[in-house]
Amino acid sequence: MFGRKPTSVPPISAPAAPADPFAVSRNNMIEHQLRRRGVVMHAVLEAMRTVPRHLFVPHEQSARAYDDEALPVAAGQTISQPFMVGIMTQELQLRPGMRVLEIGTGTGYQAAILSHLVGPTGHIYSIERIPELADSARRRLEALGISNAEVLCADGTMGWPLYAASPPPVFDRIIITAGAPAVPEPSLGQLADGGILIAPIGPADSQMLNRFGRTGGQLTRQELFICRFVPLVGAHGWPDPPPGFPVSAESA
Repeated sequence: MFGRKPTSVPPISAPAAPADPFAVSRNNMIEHQLRRRGVVMHAVLEAMRTVPRHLFVPHEQSARAYDDEALPVAAGQTISQPFMVGIMTQELQLRPGMRVLEIGTGTGYQAAILSHLVGPTGHIYSIERIPELADSARRRLEALGISNAEVLCADGTMGWPLYAASPPPVFDRIIITAGAPAVPEPSLGQLADGGILIAPIGPADSQMLNRFGRTGGQLTRQELFICRFVPLVGAHGWPDPPPGFPVSAESA
């Protein structure tokens, strides 16, 4: 007696992972905005390729997250253009294990980039004066599983308050992400020997991005290029509100 020939059953495969709708935009950002304009450090490029910038902008701005421009965020602030984030990060010359002070958390995007570069043995201490931004930045970083960065709501021009009375300086690197009339003295006091501080310094209409280095107690300064940032408001910065400031954070 003849039976039917068994029907072969195709193997069950796992569903394909959804394509990243921002992958092409992120790659274009890396190749056209960063690499071609001098951001060439591999670790910086990979960090910016990894961190989902579209999650750090308002939902209605997500389609523009990887464009070559600063974007408006909450409380009248901005997220800096990708090139500015990349070049400032590259100038810090970060290494795993470093302790970094960021003044001006904003949405938390810069802190997320820094956290990748210092690795699990390093730590990012970020200060944001606007409670709304500080709270949302904490939530974003936590949602992405970034545990080596903390956000404090305070006057960033006063430095990290836990160490304000600790005379040896404690931070390997300091990055100031808003335009200041001068480098806040408390920040300089918290820069370690061998440390680097990056800050945009100058009047309201434009600033010069500066790279400061400390070696053996001596401070050196290198001017990089003209830029425009939102104001650094605080006791050692501009008054609130400062007159004449633009509402962007980008290269001039």
